[in-house]
Amino acid sequence: MQLKETFERVKRASRELALLSDKQRNDILNAVADAIVNHKERILKANGEDLAKMDKANPLYDRLQLTEKRLEDIAADMRNVATLPTPLGHITKQKTLPNGLRLCRVSVPFGVIGMIYEARPNVTFDVFSLCFKSGNACVLKGGKDADCSNREEVAIIHEILEKYGVNPDVVALLPATHEATGEMLNAVGYVDLCIPRGGRKLIDFVRDTARIPVIETGAGVVHVYFDKDGDLEKGRAIINNAKTRRVSVCNALDTLLIHKDRESDLPQLLAPMEGKVEFFFNDESRYDTEFMDYKMNVVTVASLDEALAHIDRHGSGHSEAIVTENEQAARKFQAHVDAACVYWNAPTSFTDGAQFGLGAEIGISTQKLGPRGPMALEEITTYKWLIEGEGQTRP
Repeated sequence: MQLKETFERVKRASRELALLSDKQRNDILNAVADAIVNHKERILKANGEDLAKMDKANPLYDRLQLTEKRLEDIAADMRNVATLPTPLGHITKQKTLPNGLRLCRVSVPFGVIGMIYEARPNVTFDVFSLCFKSGNACVLKGGKDADCSNREEVAIIHEILEKYGVNPDVVALLPATHEATGEMLNAVGYVDLCIPRGGRKLIDFVRDTARIPVIETGAGVVHVYFDKDGDLEKGRAIINNAKTRRVSVCNALDTLLIHKDRESDLPQLLAPMEGKVEFFFNDESRYDTEFMDYKMNVVTVASLDEALAHIDRHGSGHSEAIVTENEQAARKFQAHVDAACVYWNAPTSFTDGAQFGLGAEIGISTQKLGPRGPMALEEITTYKWLIEGEGQTRP
C-alpha cells in the first residue's frame, strides 16, 4: 500500500488520544471552533477555488459551498459537541458471577475511523469534532471537488493540535484520488471502521470493495404521504420545508404521495414551490430517484396501504413522513414503514444529528446492524469487557 505509512502514523497517534482528559479534548474543540471563525477568510478563499471548478447548475454546488453563516454554524456545532458528556468510560453492564469473577462492560473508542465523502467540506470539521471527542483518530478521504477546502480545514485543525501539544496525526487527509479510496478500504489492521457518506454509487462501491468493517449512510429516496385526513396548512409547510430547505441533502423530499381524495388540494399544497421546483406527476421512471435538486415526483395513491406499499418498494430506509390528523393512520404508518426515521406531521428535514440534540453528526445510517439514523458520539464507540478476580481458575 502506497499509504501504509500514513495509516501506521494514524494508528500510533490513536493510542495517544487515550491519554487526554475530556477537558483537554473540549478545550481543543473550542479552540478549533474559534479558529474556524478567525480564519474564515482562509477557508472561504480555498472554498472559492473549489467552487470555481464546478458548474453552479450542479446539484452538488450547494453542498460544496461554504459561507460565513455556514462556518459560524459549523463552529457552533463544534462548541456544542464540546459541551456534551463524554461517551467514553460508561459502564453499560456489570455483574458478579457465582465464582466471584466481577465483569464490567465499558464504552471505548473504535480506534481509527475512516471517512469517505464527496463535495461536503463541512463534513471535515464535523467528523473531526465527533471523532476527537470520542477518542477516535480519523482518516479522511474527501472528493476532488472539495479538495482545496478540505486541505485548508485540516491545516487549521493541525495548527491547533500542535499548539496544544497533540500529535496532528490523529487527523489525516488522504489524496483525493480513487486509488486512495481503494487503499483505505483495504487498510486491514489500521482502519477499524469505514463510513461512506455520499450518493448510492459511492456507498455501493464501498460496500462491495471494503475488507474493513463498513457502516452504510447517506443515500435517501425520501417520501411524504399526504393522507386523506391531512391538514392543508400543515401539509403546505411540511412539504415545502422537506423539499426546499436544502435540496442537495439526503433528507430532502423526493416523492410526494397524495391520497386520491385530496388531489384537488394539490395546487394549494404545491403553491409555495411554484416557479422554484419542477414537478413530475406519476412518473414511474423517477420512483427510485434521489433528485438532490429542485425536482420532485408527485404520485397519487388510492389508500394508506398503497402509500405504504410504494414506500416498501422504492424507499431507501432513510426518512419518511405522513401528514394526517388521523392518529390511527399515523400509528399504522410509523409501525409499518421500515426506515431509520419516521415522521408524523413534521418534515424529514429534521433528520440531522444536531437537530436530534446529538451535536454534529458523522452520518445517517440506513442499515440495521449497529447504529441506525443520525450517528453521533455514542454511535462511534464500541465496548470492552473488564474482568477482575482473585485467582479463580476454570474447571
